[in-house]
Amino acid sequence: QVQLVESGGGLVQAGGSLRLSCAASGRTASYYAMAWFRQAPGKEREFVATISGSGRDTYYADSVKGRFTISREDAKNMVDLQMNSLEPEDTAVYYCAAGPTTYRLANNYHSWGQGTQVTVSS
Repeated sequence: QVQLVESGGGLVQAGGSLRLSCAASGRTASYYAMAWFRQAPGKEREFVATISGSGRDTYYADSVKGRFTISREDAKNMVDLQMNSLEPEDTAVYYCAAGPTTYRLANNYHSWGQGTQVTVSS
């Protein structure tokens, strides 16, 4: 298991940017694929982006492709999500997750953070 703590959420106007960070702890944290998911009120949790343990492979949901960038810095056990050109539809609680592979399904990931709120006003 890996312990994950998200930060960086907040309120931003449409068209603005935010950078979310996820601090991972645990001896094997750098070996896991990492991902970001989000959940809006009344909706199911959905995949946003994932990055492989090596950092070489990244995958994005179509809704955020070209606007969001996932990155990792294993020396600091950090995974970031840079979010640009934010839209009101991006409003959700964003969760960091760790798992064995870069799948888009939530049940692939065994460790989850507590979430951070992102609100985009129109």
